[in-house]
Amino acid sequence: MAGWAAIAVAHAPLSAKTTIIHAGTLIDGRSPAPVKHMSIVITEQRVARVVPGFITETGADVIDLSSKTVLPGLIDCHVHLTDDDNHWDDPRSTTERPYGERAVVAAAHAKATLESGFTSIRNLGSPAEIDRDLKTVIDRGETPGPRMWVSLQPIGPTGGHSDPANGHGDANDPDRRFDVADGSDAVRASVRDHMRRGATVIKIMPSGGVGTVGDNPNAQLMTDDEIKAAIDTAHNLGLRVAAHAHGKAAIDAVVRAGVDSVEHGTFSDEATFALMKAHGTFLVPTMLTNYDLLRSVRLNPNRFPPDFAAKIANVSPINLKMVAAAHKAGVKIAYGTDASGFVGFSDEAQEFALLTAAGLTPMQAIQTATSNAAALIGEKDIGIVAPGAYADIIAVDTDPLVDVRSLEHVSFVMKGGVVVRGLSANRSTLSK
Repeated sequence: MAGWAAIAVAHAPLSAKTTIIHAGTLIDGRSPAPVKHMSIVITEQRVARVVPGFITETGADVIDLSSKTVLPGLIDCHVHLTDDDNHWDDPRSTTERPYGERAVVAAAHAKATLESGFTSIRNLGSPAEIDRDLKTVIDRGETPGPRMWVSLQPIGPTGGHSDPANGHGDANDPDRRFDVADGSDAVRASVRDHMRRGATVIKIMPSGGVGTVGDNPNAQLMTDDEIKAAIDTAHNLGLRVAAHAHGKAAIDAVVRAGVDSVEHGTFSDEATFALMKAHGTFLVPTMLTNYDLLRSVRLNPNRFPPDFAAKIANVSPINLKMVAAAHKAGVKIAYGTDASGFVGFSDEAQEFALLTAAGLTPMQAIQTATSNAAALIGEKDIGIVAPGAYADIIAVDTDPLVDVRSLEHVSFVMKGGVVVRGLSANRSTLSK
């Protein structure tokens, strides 16, 4: 590979706009090791070629990242763009904000997410159809943001984690008719209705949660029939399913029913890991939110309702050990932070350090947010730097295989061949 640095090849100009990135070190998202001194040739939105050496082409713009480590755009498989910090100061406040305010907040969060290097996300829970509509305007180029897969409202039972009437909530919340479904027939109808309204992934709530008052994270709250109805219906419609699940019973039930990913997975055990491995189920562990919530509870226990604080104190400390055990058992892990404003949308890369603390190598941690995440989503053209893939590309100034926290300081972001942070393309070597 070392000899590739000296190779310089001239090519005939292409009819379409061509940009060439000179990558000092390339981590392509799926290979086990990086390569040095590569050129990434981009035509319109996609990678046309990846070739050794620093090449030029007549009429092509050259972006000089020869001193940097270049990677695919990162993927966060679990975020909530419509939420903000107020949700954690007062669990009622976010839901009480007008939908127009939440849409504006979501757009700001989408921009921050993109600029921090996350060029694709799954938004797993939104009021009304805010995430669908945000996806639409991003796809049209009317506002900056990542590629989005959107669930609209999560689906769960009366009194479950998705029920806005929990605790002292509002039983008259207009979204409750989309959040709550009881019985397999109602669940099937809800999944179909979500797709009709624009969902591109389905999220179900088979267990209780942490960030709500009145439900039990350990309890399986959807029946096996309801779970199977949701997953089978979604799969028949070509949609993948993410299951919020903390308790072992709920996790095992969704895995047996063929769910695509388990979100959180807190009380999994060795038998659960064997089941997940046998079914090819992904774990999206969301350690960062657990970590930050636990720290906040310890620093200021009066900030949260007592029921809420007790659940955080019970769930969060075991998260890292669970992920370490899952990784050791060979469970597939995809990157997810549960970012909702409390974990800032410029801070999503902090999950990488927690993944390495759980025993993943830096390269394995990177692949959770690149090729693994793309495989979970079911999109072959993201999460890699390879011919045919979208030109979603980032760069960092130092080697993330030496210090994975360098991914917290992305200096260059490109989405679909368009530079959105860092260098501006011209026809010569570029500088900041």
